[in-house]
Amino acid sequence: MLHGIDVSSHQTDFDTDEVDFVFIKATEGRSYVNPKLDGQVKRAKDAGCVVGFYHFLWPGNAKAQAEYFVSHTPERTGDLLAADWEQTGDGTWASSKDKDRFIHEVKRLRPHYRVLLYCNRAYWRTHDTSSYAGDGLWIADYVTPGKPRVEAPWRIHQYTDRPLDKNVADFDSKQAMRDWAEA
Repeated sequence: MLHGIDVSSHQTDFDTDEVDFVFIKATEGRSYVNPKLDGQVKRAKDAGCVVGFYHFLWPGNAKAQAEYFVSHTPERTGDLLAADWEQTGDGTWASSKDKDRFIHEVKRLRPHYRVLLYCNRAYWRTHDTSSYAGDGLWIADYVTPGKPRVEAPWRIHQYTDRPLDKNVADFDSKQAMRDWAEA
């Protein structure tokens, strides 16, 4: 198992000691770009981490959101991309069809990239209608690292959000994760 974190603009400083991968919030909806993105990418890359980017998905306009996401996300071989599917600040959420459309469109726009779905266990069990997670499921379930309570195959498990979002990935090494990302 590899160890990683995911960060947004709220994490101005994060420790990369003993961290193998970092997912960074890039965009949200069709109007937000993380103002700290470049510095966070540099910090993760300088530490030798595998880097991923995620987009916080809003209801509707999935294709336009995918275009917005890829237009504001660096294109670097071996980076990962993800859809963050959860409740928005106004209490709404993208539908399962929106989630699927977004992932398909990102895969169309960046055909040589792995695209994952991030969601919590409740969304996976109660809002998902297709079981589509792109190239891999990144599941949030705050239990023992590497033992999420889902019956679906998963690639990354977020197991806590204290003091920040911590994750494990089901890979034997950083090189194995990089090789998978580049496949």
